[in-house]
Amino acid sequence: MPIIGFFFTIHAISQQTSMAEPDSIISLQEVVVNAYQINTRQHQVPGSISVLSEEEIVTADGNNFANTFHAMPGIYMHSGTYATSRIVIRGVGSRTPYNTNRIKAYMNDIPITSSDGISTPEDIELTGIGRMEVIKGPASALYGSGLGGNINIYTLGAESNKTEALLQYGSYQTMKAAATGNYRKGNLHIGGNLSHLQSDGFRENNRYRRTVLLSSGSWQQRTYSLEYTLMLIDLYAQLPSSVGKTLYETDPGAAAANWKAVGGYKEYQRAIAGVTLTNRISEKWNNRLTLFGRWADSYELRPFNNLDDGTSGGGVRNRLTYHTPNWDALMGFEWINDTYRWQMDLKEELINRNKETRNQSNLFGMVYWRPSPAWNISLGGAVNKVHYRLTDQFSENGDQSGKRDFPAIFSPRVGVNYAPSRIVAFYASTGHGFSMPSPEETLLPEGDINRELRPEQGMQYEAGVRLNLFDNATQLEVTVYRINLTDLLVTKRLTEDIFTGINAGRTRHSGLELMLKQRIFRFKTFPGSLQMNTNYTWSRNRFIDFNDNGEVYNGNKLPGIPSHMAHVGLQWQPATRLRLDAQCQYVGEQYMNDANSLKNDDYFLVGLRTSYHLPTTKTGTFELFTGINNMTNTRYSPMLTVNAVAFGNAEPRYYYPGMPRHYYGGIKWRF
Repeated sequence: MPIIGFFFTIHAISQQTSMAEPDSIISLQEVVVNAYQINTRQHQVPGSISVLSEEEIVTADGNNFANTFHAMPGIYMHSGTYATSRIVIRGVGSRTPYNTNRIKAYMNDIPITSSDGISTPEDIELTGIGRMEVIKGPASALYGSGLGGNINIYTLGAESNKTEALLQYGSYQTMKAAATGNYRKGNLHIGGNLSHLQSDGFRENNRYRRTVLLSSGSWQQRTYSLEYTLMLIDLYAQLPSSVGKTLYETDPGAAAANWKAVGGYKEYQRAIAGVTLTNRISEKWNNRLTLFGRWADSYELRPFNNLDDGTSGGGVRNRLTYHTPNWDALMGFEWINDTYRWQMDLKEELINRNKETRNQSNLFGMVYWRPSPAWNISLGGAVNKVHYRLTDQFSENGDQSGKRDFPAIFSPRVGVNYAPSRIVAFYASTGHGFSMPSPEETLLPEGDINRELRPEQGMQYEAGVRLNLFDNATQLEVTVYRINLTDLLVTKRLTEDIFTGINAGRTRHSGLELMLKQRIFRFKTFPGSLQMNTNYTWSRNRFIDFNDNGEVYNGNKLPGIPSHMAHVGLQWQPATRLRLDAQCQYVGEQYMNDANSLKNDDYFLVGLRTSYHLPTTKTGTFELFTGINNMTNTRYSPMLTVNAVAFGNAEPRYYYPGMPRHYYGGIKWRF
């Protein structure tokens, strides 16, 4: 009854203010998404999907991707530094040591996940992103290997010519400059974003520098269109690494002693480019062909050895679609071929050199049937095949060359959406997904290929309801899910520099996700407009069958996953030119090891941002802004090293300390 009363109160306010003129605050509108590779209204999608618009993506200082991901339920991003992070979706991916390897990421339909399964969407400058869609869990198998789900990123578009420049400065000598431009004339559109971010960091050995160029465009014709995407990244980041409990509690700004001693860092340059040709074959048939190439060169200076690696390759992705009022169908394929080269040296002496060629093939299809306007039923699946070939180029320790053909994996998906009106929709789906072992997991400690290692596989079951109430003043979505994983891939740390992988049994991931977007009030004059975007996630992630070196962990909770997460964003525009944004985030306790003997404390963060738009002049519009993050100066650890191992007499280094209270401010110029 209280919830019903709340909705009717909001409805009354909405009726009272319906004559107010629209303002510039984010509006709640019907969303069209490209979920499951068919454009459709989000209200009719037969499955759960989270969407963020351009205005919702850039929150707080715009430097930390975690603020963006946490605005969506079911997603938690461990964020140790700007260059060290790990994305966990519905509890999948928490055990990866220092990166994300259980999701598949795309930008404008181009795979940006590297050939070793690592995804770093956080490298992309937020001011260059126009929309983000996240499909959670194994039901995203149409996009290939990605057991945790997939992230689809779309660059900015523009209906007219415009240019924007940004200058920003904050605590710890954090400086950011960005420029965005769009040119549109007739059927031609060209856009680009150039950004540079640098910071000294609040910890020792924590300097960071990143420059990103992101450009995209299109040329539209009556029967076909051409699109291009180009991304160039140059990054240098010192690595303070994780610390033990003593430093975390007494000197969180300190770096790990061994990383500080050598001045550990990583640097890389990365390029991704793609061209897409879309042919409108007829009123019912369309074909979309994408050719893309990828290149990366990286170096990492570490206390135990140094890694010099790089990737070059590319691929093709094709999607043929058929559309009628009652049917949508698609079939397509994706093929990627990459060559990954790496070598390690210790005290300037080479200790190995390898080359690995990887072929990944994905054949997919999906049918959508709408027997009536209220129903949308989908049936589809994908067949994936992966092949590795390792060439040992360092003969001093014997030839460990070999190849590994993983068996073809079939991943089906079934979904249904019932929307009897524009007010309510019910959906349910089940789908299969998988994740291939990474190179570190595939190789045994001696360097040989582990031929017994199997892909991790899972089935997801989900059901939910969407509500659009009071002329879209209230948008509410509730989802429940369960994921059963088998052949769990566990990366084991044997020494400080040696990792290997094992299949370690079964896990079960259950949860509830709630998302509420609410226009609380909207007046023509003060108090103006107030809108809320909030989400809550409850999850239970347990080992069902897990035995590690004789230790049985059946029934224990998976480490590195908070059971409770909540995020509240408030946007208040009390006057035409003034806007205030508040972000509140709660992260619950999480275990740090498989034995569940150690816990990381829960924490609550608050951030505020205020902006003022100066009157429009002949030279454009100026926006002045300032903000504060972690305004309560909470001590917290936003990233954990799960199952950290102690070496010698040192403490196990579980903690990445979070930033204390810090400030920022800047100016944005639109013309």
